[in-house]
Amino acid sequence: MPRDLIDRELELSIPDPEEGSRYRAFYVRETEEGRASRLTRTPESAAAYVRGEAVSGFVEAQVAWGYMLLDGYGVERDPAAALRWFKLAAQTGSADALNMVGRCYECGWSVPIDPEEAVLWFRRSADKDHAWAQYNLGKLLARGHGGNRDPRVALSLLVRAARRGVPKAMNMLGRFREDGVMSAPKPKSAARWFERAAKRGCFRGQFHYARFLVEFGRLDDAEKSFRASLAQAPEKYRREASAMLRTHPVERIRRIGLEALQDGQEHPT
Repeated sequence: MPRDLIDRELELSIPDPEEGSRYRAFYVRETEEGRASRLTRTPESAAAYVRGEAVSGFVEAQVAWGYMLLDGYGVERDPAAALRWFKLAAQTGSADALNMVGRCYECGWSVPIDPEEAVLWFRRSADKDHAWAQYNLGKLLARGHGGNRDPRVALSLLVRAARRGVPKAMNMLGRFREDGVMSAPKPKSAARWFERAAKRGCFRGQFHYARFLVEFGRLDDAEKSFRASLAQAPEKYRREASAMLRTHPVERIRRIGLEALQDGQEHPT
């Protein structure tokens, strides 16, 4: 597919491991109008199309193919193959690929969990100004994984990622401000960061912002935010959050925890 013949873009929605069940845009370019649209109408045809582009050497497609293999989108799930494709794309210096190799080592996707190795890959991607890598690196440095704990550098990285729209970074900044990391606790600043994360769909941000809304006396808004958080949170987080809410001093908030717990028992995963 010669670059000088490119004349249009097609947006594919593919699973994004960085955002859980959310989807990210992957852009491919085509010369024949409508051809790519026909080829990518189903997950299976999308996978076949992206694989072809990846084999042809297009770095963006190699990263996207890695995502598909990692999630099992239109193809049998194969984390080991996903890592190989991420590493292949990373050889070109792709910030996306470097970040995803780091994620594989951080999460143990086809390799033993290795925070120190993850930090090395995240740092290379973050140095290229990749927002998610900045968050991932900041998170590990804040928690002391993969080397010495460095909250000052972590804070700087999280601020950079948050300013570029990463909701998880916004949520972590809320925790920094609330817990008084690097400074005295700043509850008002924490609430603002949690609100920003919540508005961008971060389930942790929604939960923490709801806690502040209760303190502000905005119980209707708090209930909506708690319910939104529990509706999309992973099962482990939902169980823990529900257990916390069951002992809340406000009755209507306790009821949210009880309902979520009952719903989890009726629909076990």
